[in-house]
Amino acid sequence: MHTVVAEVWRGDFLESVHHGTVLATAPDGSDSVRIGDVDAPMYPRSSNKPLQALGMLRAGLELDGPLLALGCASHSGEDIHLTGVREVLASAGLGTEALRCTAALPIGEGALRSYLAGGGQPSPLTMNCSGKHAAMLATCVTNGWDTASYLDPRHPLQVRLRETLEEMAGETVAATGIDGCGAPLFAISLRGLARAFGRLASAPEGSLEHRVVRAMNTYPQYVGGTGRDVTRLMGALPGAVAKDGAEGVYALGLPDGSAVALKIADGSQRSRPVVMVAALRHLGVDVDGDETLTALATAPVLGHGEPVGAVRPTF
Repeated sequence: MHTVVAEVWRGDFLESVHHGTVLATAPDGSDSVRIGDVDAPMYPRSSNKPLQALGMLRAGLELDGPLLALGCASHSGEDIHLTGVREVLASAGLGTEALRCTAALPIGEGALRSYLAGGGQPSPLTMNCSGKHAAMLATCVTNGWDTASYLDPRHPLQVRLRETLEEMAGETVAATGIDGCGAPLFAISLRGLARAFGRLASAPEGSLEHRVVRAMNTYPQYVGGTGRDVTRLMGALPGAVAKDGAEGVYALGLPDGSAVALKIADGSQRSRPVVMVAALRHLGVDVDGDETLTALATAPVLGHGEPVGAVRPTF
């Protein structure tokens, strides 16, 4: 059912493999790389967030710059992220008690250590999706929609976001579930996800789509955080839009309209950036000419705290 897309080498010994599905599309929409059933429905998880943000802008949300990037984020829980979430909520006359996302600890290693040292407990604010939820609440206030039920799939907000996703992906949502943060989760194919990111990244200047891309690419630290591969990836690719997702999902669009969408079958995150960079090579991106992309092209396998091998792509 799945193809090996990455191998885990410990020295000269093949220790493990990661199966997955990968699609890279050229500017004209043709397939540059197609591995696995890219037309089967899957949950994009947080890779949907830039498309959800576009839906919120279309519904009248007035965010831009770093705060819009935060609305697309799976943030690490650093101070800039928490301050930004409070700012988005305050702009709508709301406090953190309005957040309905799941209580959680920061996912950034440094942010987590600092938070726990200060006696912090799991909270909706420090949950990595709180930026998206704050933007959802602000959109509700703008439209006079109920803020207590904004996570209901039948809520006017969620209906708008589903419609935006379907339009950008060029296909109908195949299933609706509940994401880890409690928000509705809409299933599409990897092909639909790649199509949506290609359209997003190639949208003309002045469009709402370009506004999302510009915010994320200009302020990638708000989308992820210190040391995060999604932050580093966008920093290395001017004009690109990229978003990681749980269960091994990754999507990226380039300004020329080419795109990559992938999912690691076992949900592992360690091979995700490795496979992404391999797909970018097939799109003609000069991976070896950029220090960041070269570093992301493999992932170290450690022995006694030192690199003794690597996670490498198979294509």
